[in-house]
Amino acid sequence: MMKKKINYNYGECEICNTQMKEESIKQDFWIRGKLIVVEDVPAGVCPKCGEKVVKADVGQSIFRLIESSERIAKAPKISVPKIKFVVEEARI
Repeated sequence: MMKKKINYNYGECEICNTQMKEESIKQDFWIRGKLIVVEDVPAGVCPKCGEKVVKADVGQSIFRLIESSERIAKAPKISVPKIKFVVEEARI
């Protein structure tokens, strides 16, 4: 018999008071100058402003994942664009 998934009620967004929706997100962290991306993180996401929250147990699990330098070393690598912000180009 399969267990039915019970969605967690993340409540209302602290920013705009809209009801949060449960989604799987990618969470990024900068650790010692390196970008680490954790995929498929269950989170509450505000459909109006985009604010994201995770439950405490999920946050603790992420901490254990990113403190494992061996696991990070074995993880697949991705390439991301790097663009430098130039103040003079930003002025209108």
